[in-house]
Amino acid sequence: MHQIIIIGSGPAGFTAAIYAARANLKPVLFASSVNIGGELMNTTEVENFPGFPEGIQGPELMQKMQEQAERFGTEVVYDDVTEVDFSGDVKRVTTSDGTVHEARTVIYATGSAYRKLGLADEDRLSGHGVSWCATCDGFFFREKTIAVVGGGDSAMEEATFLTRFADKVYVIHRRDELKASKIMQQRAFDNPKIEFIWNSSIAAIHGETEISGVTLRDTVDASERELALDGLFIAIGNDPRTHLVHGKLDLTAEGTIAVEGRSSRTSAPGVFAAGDVIDPNYRQAVTAAASGTVAALDAEHYIAALESAEETPLPAHASQQLAASTR
Repeated sequence: MHQIIIIGSGPAGFTAAIYAARANLKPVLFASSVNIGGELMNTTEVENFPGFPEGIQGPELMQKMQEQAERFGTEVVYDDVTEVDFSGDVKRVTTSDGTVHEARTVIYATGSAYRKLGLADEDRLSGHGVSWCATCDGFFFREKTIAVVGGGDSAMEEATFLTRFADKVYVIHRRDELKASKIMQQRAFDNPKIEFIWNSSIAAIHGETEISGVTLRDTVDASERELALDGLFIAIGNDPRTHLVHGKLDLTAEGTIAVEGRSSRTSAPGVFAAGDVIDPNYRQAVTAAASGTVAALDAEHYIAALESAEETPLPAHASQQLAASTR
């Protein structure tokens, strides 16, 4: 039986693995068979992660995190987790080949996925003008013409932030009114760099090696027109990857895994969560990494409490108090 199983291979998962491995807990990290490294694998230049003043490519940063975790003894398994059972003291994780792996604790760090438009060239031009993160990539669009797709608070925040860099920011929305809060709407309306394109959706994205523009389709009369762009930011929401834990862990109203205060403790004793899967607001690599640290330390303390109880049997009332303190 393992001490710690980590599910997820983004900044949260690998940071948790680094801390757990250095504590000699011999973590096993399930990194998926396909999407290894999280959303940073789709990012080109990362300039806001501490310690890299010249910037670093997203895939290279994730490779370094993995190498650091493995250096301290993390076992990385390239397989998909298909089922989890957190109901007992021993946690069970089933992988795609049907193998059941057991552990005292589990750190769930599966991240979140940006919602996409579903267009043919969306993924091809990701990192080449198409982005889902203004704070990650906005700097690269100085004095450019760009567009933000969406009508909620996130889209208004992205558009307003991007005016720090771009000369012109279009907001493309499929309706004639926004879903965003009134204060966020007003900030965008008051910004002279922002222009709204109402009742429009994107029918196609154009560009060979870099985005050059989009085709807009009117949602009322279906007419189409072209719009030249240097960048396209998609802000139509994101979904935490919680499908494996529905009905097994408590979730928040936003759909993220609920944790106790600033800890990583979930509703199941011995199960901890970290990264974007608990964070509906910030979703940055550095905050995910910090969250992974918290999860590893919480898991380490939980295991230490279990081992202490095993070494010194306690009276019934004290055992109950211990169980409550490790939740």
